Amino acid sequence: MKDNKYLIENLFHGNLRLDESIHPEQAEYQEINRQISDLMQDYRTQLTDNEYDALEQLVDLIGQSTSMYVEAAFEQGFRTGGKLIIEVLCKP
Repeated sequence: MKDNKYLIENLFHGNLRLDESIHPEQAEYQEINRQISDLMQDYRTQLTDNEYDALEQLVDLIGQSTSMYVEAAFEQGFRTGGKLIIEVLCKP
């Protein structure tokens, strides 16, 4: 995002990239990713090429499913937040 001052303009021009600034704060995040990488490397040496390709396909499908779920959760949270703001502003 070029400038926080012009949020609507950045949104219109496609410069608002919130996903690029997401960094989970849980201490375990980096460790879990390291473990995943290590396991995938181990499987690479233990499985046949076809078996490893099937595993990669499964991991890709899980990633796609997770992305869709996260997108739906974001949309629901955003809508709920908007409704909350409207309710707060409309009630005395």
